[in-house]
Amino acid sequence: MARLPDFRLGSVLATSFTATLTERAGEPVERIPTPQRLADWFGVVGLTTGPCTDEDLSRAVELREAIHRAATAAADDEPVPQHAVRVINAHSARGRAAAALTPHRERRWRLSRETAVDDALGVIAQDAIAVLSGERAGRWALCASPTCRAAFFDTSRSRTRRWCEMNTCGNREKKARFTAAHGASAQQ
Repeated sequence: MARLPDFRLGSVLATSFTATLTERAGEPVERIPTPQRLADWFGVVGLTTGPCTDEDLSRAVELREAIHRAATAAADDEPVPQHAVRVINAHSARGRAAAALTPHRERRWRLSRETAVDDALGVIAQDAIAVLSGERAGRWALCASPTCRAAFFDTSRSRTRRWCEMNTCGNREKKARFTAAHGASAQQ
């Protein structure tokens, strides 16, 4: 059995969710190809839902792609496409998760047993709305990697990040530039 790709997680829930599909402009890597992987991802980000269905996966992918389209529009300083707005708003309204504070001053989400997946997707949609509407300080950008082009939310002090992740796209691009400048022998 082939090893499934690791999840790419950042500090923004909505963009961590869109990163479940990477290398969008190259050979796409789907990180939630099955309902079980979707449930795994929910668990990793603290939105434990229990088992997911094919229908849950389909709704999740619809939301992921709507957030990606909205974030790409924001990075390009364009209006968010109406279809993306409708999908994000519908998922936000459907979810009924409640935020809870832990004794360690951390936020956790309480999902209802009956509607856990809708609740989890609602939390993600609400996070996307918060970031897209400007409630958080930062800048939308597109990854400079020609094979990635992921939309990401740059919260760095200078707001000049070029890659969605330095450890993946940034390193790959720097290695490619080094190899082009110094030849393949420099890599050995």
